Amino acid sequence: MESLIGTYECKTDAKGRVMLAVGLKKQLESIVHEGFVLKRSVFQPCLELYPMKEWNKVMGQVGKLNRFVKKNNDFIRLFTAGVKNVELDASGRLLLPKDLLAYSKIQKEVVLSSAVSIIEIWDKELYENAINGALDDFAELAEQVMGGLNTEEDELS
Repeated sequence: MESLIGTYECKTDAKGRVMLAVGLKKQLESIVHEGFVLKRSVFQPCLELYPMKEWNKVMGQVGKLNRFVKKNNDFIRLFTAGVKNVELDASGRLLLPKDLLAYSKIQKEVVLSSAVSIIEIWDKELYENAINGALDDFAELAEQVMGGLNTEEDELS
């Protein structure tokens, strides 16, 4: 799996389960048996769904932090707060635990949005607010973040 593609709208049921969209399930087909990790986002009021391989990469980086440095220890505690191992059930649904539903303020309508190698899980209204709120500054942000990157073609010239 190189990167995930797409934004999908769905609904939670009374038990907090979300049926993954067919397009997303197809992309995850080869890795669904490995399971996932669900956690709070660091920067937004949403959840992040990591395929196990991606989670292990992140934990490899986090594991290099010196736990005898208080700032590192605090980061690890906060970064892993509420982390859950999750799997799709036989019907292709993902159970969102109550504590993570409360954190993300997810109600009924949900947006699953690809974010390179993870999936962000948002309450639909909060997602739309976040996207609409960022539109004004997106051109400037794109220039700051991506403007200095060289493409392969630039490097070959």
